[in-house]
Amino acid sequence: MRTITLRRSLAALLAAAISLGAITQVQAESLRIGYQKYGTLVLLKAKGTLEKRLAEQGVEVQWTEFPGGPQLLEGLNVGSIDFGVTGETPPVFAQAAGADLLYVAHEPPAPSGEAILLPKDSPIKSVAELKGKRVALNKGSNVHYLLVRALEDAGLKYSDIQPVYLPPADARAAFERGSVDAWVIWDPFQAAAEKQLDARTLRDGNGLVDNHQFYLATRPFAEKHPQVISTLVEEIRGVGEWVQNNLDEATAQVQPLIGLPTDITRLAVERQGYGASFISPQVVEAQQKIADAFTDLKLIPKKLSVKDVIWTPPANAAAGHAHAHAH
Repeated sequence: MRTITLRRSLAALLAAAISLGAITQVQAESLRIGYQKYGTLVLLKAKGTLEKRLAEQGVEVQWTEFPGGPQLLEGLNVGSIDFGVTGETPPVFAQAAGADLLYVAHEPPAPSGEAILLPKDSPIKSVAELKGKRVALNKGSNVHYLLVRALEDAGLKYSDIQPVYLPPADARAAFERGSVDAWVIWDPFQAAAEKQLDARTLRDGNGLVDNHQFYLATRPFAEKHPQVISTLVEEIRGVGEWVQNNLDEATAQVQPLIGLPTDITRLAVERQGYGASFISPQVVEAQQKIADAFTDLKLIPKKLSVKDVIWTPPANAAAGHAHAHAH
């Protein structure tokens, strides 16, 4: 007991010293989070509750925005961030590249939150008609797998199309110019193209893919700070539950953060999955299918074992999660 009281008094003295400016350099633990222009993390950042909870654990939070999943996972791989969110495919490519990452949690499926889009006056009516056509996509992102599945479903091989690998902003410019025939993209870029360019949906993820969002951490961080990760997942789940019950308010909060008009933001917010959970065996199996598909296409060099890179939450977090779900 005395140790705890002593620790508390020391902590109080330290806090006082910092506020007086007596100590300028204190090595606080930091949690560096990578996020993208959509999703629950944007709202979590705006809410500020995570910072308050982690401050109690002596951890300070830093945020970095990324244009897409592959770039974010590169940040995790080189150690510039500790935790981030991405679609289904980037973690597969990252694992293939030897990144030391762990899957921590996932959101429910959101298959309509990604799609193959066509310019409004395109004569194309079916995925089969993409044969020989130029299709823009962000290589290694969630839509890469959607395209693979959609082509397969239409009886085409990946080699039957001409992929044009571009990040979202460049892909949109190419799509507007007409220098590509189709664009495979996710929200909110997808919603923006539908509303601003009258883009037509050729095929979305329904019936083809889950389009899970995954939360990943670097292995060293997750192993060293299991409680921080558990708190983080709890906060993400809380925000997700709030969004489901407050779509208008969530839209109003996200809108200035992503800088898109309200109707576009609302559409993107509606199509997302909310309510993060730890990784289940079914989700591991679904990810394994994606990994195997890319191995078969020779887009990744070797067979991967997804179950080897799944984080196990501490017993108390897992129990709390089961209890939360029982309601």
